[in-house]
Amino acid sequence: MIKSDIQFLKGVGPSRALKLQKLGIFTIEDLLEFFPVKYEDRRTVKNICDIREQGKHLIRVRIFEKPKYSKIKKNMSMIKAICKDDTGFITLTFFNQDFLRDKLIVGEYYYVFGTIKIAFGKSEIVNPEIEFADKDWKAMKIMPVYSLTYGLSNNEITKLMKTALETYSDKIHNILPEYIIKKYGLASRKFALKNMHFPSDNKKYTLAKRTIAFEKLLIMQLGLFNIKNNLINETNKNKINSTELSHKLLESIPYRLTNAQLKVIEEIEEDLKSHKTMNRLVQGDVGSGKTVVAVYAMLMAVNSGYQSSMMAPTEILALQHYETIKEYIDSADLDVRAAVLTGSARQKEKEEILRRLKAGEIDIIVGTHALIEDNVQFKNIGLVVTDEQHRFGVRQRARLSNKGNAPHILIMTATPIPRTLALMIYGDLDISLIDEMPPGRQNVITDIIGDRDKAKAYDFIKNQVDKGRQAYIVAPLVDESENLNLNSATEIFNELKSSFFSEYKLGLLHGKMSNPEKEEVIDKFYRGKINVLISTTVIEVGVNIPNAAVMLVLNAERFGLAQLHQLRGRVGRGKYQSYCILVNESKSRKSRDRMNILKRTNNGFIIAEEDLKIRGPGDFFGVRQHGLSKFEIQNIVNNVETVQQVQQLSKEMIRENPSLSGEDYHNLKTEIKKLFRDETIVFN
Repeated sequence: MIKSDIQFLKGVGPSRALKLQKLGIFTIEDLLEFFPVKYEDRRTVKNICDIREQGKHLIRVRIFEKPKYSKIKKNMSMIKAICKDDTGFITLTFFNQDFLRDKLIVGEYYYVFGTIKIAFGKSEIVNPEIEFADKDWKAMKIMPVYSLTYGLSNNEITKLMKTALETYSDKIHNILPEYIIKKYGLASRKFALKNMHFPSDNKKYTLAKRTIAFEKLLIMQLGLFNIKNNLINETNKNKINSTELSHKLLESIPYRLTNAQLKVIEEIEEDLKSHKTMNRLVQGDVGSGKTVVAVYAMLMAVNSGYQSSMMAPTEILALQHYETIKEYIDSADLDVRAAVLTGSARQKEKEEILRRLKAGEIDIIVGTHALIEDNVQFKNIGLVVTDEQHRFGVRQRARLSNKGNAPHILIMTATPIPRTLALMIYGDLDISLIDEMPPGRQNVITDIIGDRDKAKAYDFIKNQVDKGRQAYIVAPLVDESENLNLNSATEIFNELKSSFFSEYKLGLLHGKMSNPEKEEVIDKFYRGKINVLISTTVIEVGVNIPNAAVMLVLNAERFGLAQLHQLRGRVGRGKYQSYCILVNESKSRKSRDRMNILKRTNNGFIIAEEDLKIRGPGDFFGVRQHGLSKFEIQNIVNNVETVQQVQQLSKEMIRENPSLSGEDYHNLKTEIKKLFRDETIVFN
């Protein structure tokens, strides 16, 4: 059976099975869905004299003279073999491959594949792949290259994949119904899997890739739509249509909202007043004004006789949201009762808040995941707002929703996600976009420097601090790592405290600190008791210090562009010109090009699109884990036409056959439940 344990595949066994399991391969099916990250085209044999540029090539040569073996040092040996074809000579160099001493035979022909280096008119390949010319196993083919760790070679995986495809070919059944395969010009699953691993030409590979992408995306979309249908009661039992308090809020604000904010408010109003329960995501860049939109919606709920809640992923962010909401309420002179509930609140204080909440004496409650605990009861909750929703799973949101009678759900995120990817990830949500920044907000000036210029950056920070400003210095690790040559927050803090910033007040913040410790540091920074905060990415979300004017990121090459943009968004939140300095320690051109995107634009959505092109969707997809490989996601995302086709098909299928009844859909339903095993999937 294709779902059999991987150790029963010929050539695996218990030891190799353990290594495969570390790659997420537990069954034969898992192995077949472990797709290559790239391919090597070995269909063309090159003449040595025609190879003028360095790179990977396939050549057919014979050993010209007896290979020379030597011991370089105790743990290293070397074999050098002079080879030739009809056009020239090339040297093959092998390190620590003693077994080849007796296999490289003078006069015999071999296929050789590897990176050819050319220097001073001579060609050389170091540690190439080599095989007898008469075996013709890999040569003249398109060969897969897998992402590997844990002591497994590409050759091992390739051999196992061939064995699995040959042994279990008859056990590979279609997941998609036959009518879908025919309608959209797809291939059978057997064809697709074979040609994903060992395509004989580009045409077959393209068809296989499209088939797999279509299949995976349909599974995801149907699962998301199913979650939406089961979590959200179609009938709106919480009629929210009063806007008096919300309009007073807008009148009290000393500026006009952007057109993008007004458009999103209009969409939210339409949802709240309609016959359906709202389930909407508001996506907006850092500083685009999502909070005021959320407060507008919460005041509508309060005005209509309902309670509202806002759930944030950290205590720091929850407290900041509470303070902001209080400011809005006070400036508009509104008779609205707000409170904040966090895990670290004193027991007596917590009990009083819980009593008032249950009695309906609190209109708006702000908190962390403490809000979803069983002892939290509402009198009449009508609207649930979650911020930075990727920190909460569907089930967590559902638990909060279940505390009322199908309350409306509004989700906010400051993580810009390309539209194509957003459509795929958030199939269970309606999406609103705030893609316009408020007028007068200064762009943060961004500069990229190398490691040697760090001292100049520190001098610049000191200059800014002397002017009354504050600064962040972000390191990628908490503690010094033996394995990675990266800066750490604690290491940098200790170093700077005793050198560059010995006369300044420094603070340290990282994820291993307790919540009260974090809050104390943030509070000191907010009150100006800390000049420079050395931190990990824990400050990426939810730290709002208007006086902070400099963001210095060490080892910036280790971060995705979207994450760097989030960090940059921690400064420039006040009236002062702000700066972001990125220390790029990579020498690669690709890394420089990535950093320069941040210099060119402050638009998070443009940056997200560029990051998607360069790094792929892996970082974005961390927003919502569904068990798809980075390769699968990449190929889904990069085919917009397929995304659109599948979304349309999914809607039709759910509308016409919501339970996916019938034998044709058995395999499809099984795969949906498998992918969403941690979520609520019920086909009614």
